[in-house]
Amino acid sequence: MAEKVRKLYRSSHDKMIAGICGGIGEMTSVDPTMIRLGVVVVGLITAVIPIAIAYIIGWIIIPEGAQD
Repeated sequence: MAEKVRKLYRSSHDKMIAGICGGIGEMTSVDPTMIRLGVVVVGLITAVIPIAIAYIIGWIIIPEGAQD
């Protein structure tokens, strides 16, 4: 009955810059390209600076996943 808890890791093989969107895609079973497009759209609507700051913070605090 207990569900397996999924942890967020930066992707080590599906990354463009730091692997954060790839890691979110792996964790949620969503194509990382769709995650990246969503980040770009949100960045264009709100402003680029908050998304960039959130990405840099994620890069610092999210551990990198194991090499496959």
